[in-house]
Amino acid sequence: MFDRFKPVPFEPYGRRRSRWRLPRWLVLLLIGVLAGVAGIIYVQERHLPARLSAGESTRLKAAYEQADTQRNQLRGQLEETSKRLDAALAESQRAAAELESSRALITRLRTDVSAAVAAMPPDPRGGSVEVRSGQFSVNGGALAYQVVLSRAQGTSKPLDGTMQLVVSADPAGGAGATTLKPIEFSIGAHEVVRGSVPLPDGVKPRQVTIRLQERGSGRALGMRVLLVQ
Repeated sequence: MFDRFKPVPFEPYGRRRSRWRLPRWLVLLLIGVLAGVAGIIYVQERHLPARLSAGESTRLKAAYEQADTQRNQLRGQLEETSKRLDAALAESQRAAAELESSRALITRLRTDVSAAVAAMPPDPRGGSVEVRSGQFSVNGGALAYQVVLSRAQGTSKPLDGTMQLVVSADPAGGAGATTLKPIEFSIGAHEVVRGSVPLPDGVKPRQVTIRLQERGSGRALGMRVLLVQ
């Protein structure tokens, strides 16, 4: 029984076994990691916005998806609007070209009309406004007319006037004359007045007296007698 216990030798000058310690670099590394984590947590808690919860993240994601959908819709609308704008610009350019062509045509026509009026015989009666020519015809109870008027060269300001047509069945005029509704016109250097005016029942004119007056003042501007075709 006493053999189980053996004496422990005493060595007063013997070398003691040292305890295990962490390396110093590992300790510094752990301290640095802990300091970094603490700094991040401090910055997040003190200076950065609060972290979102799961519900808030879900709502934020849904709002982003909705905004992205709206953005795509707006992009499509913008592209469609751009196409319409391009089409409108092209149409505007085409209309501008047509307008320029129409202006050139009107200028040529005015030149041709001026030349044609200049080639007509003068009004035998003269006047401030001359009746250079006139054509009259009866059409369905109305008198169709086309009268060419002219003024002195160099007159640029338009003149407002009234043309009074007096029709008669007797070429010599007289008691059978009928005065029709007055016709207003405005003339620069020349003007072609055309249209139709109703005739009284039973009137079959053979002659028309054209009387021109200044609108407002009633001043006589010219007169001429022509036959109805």
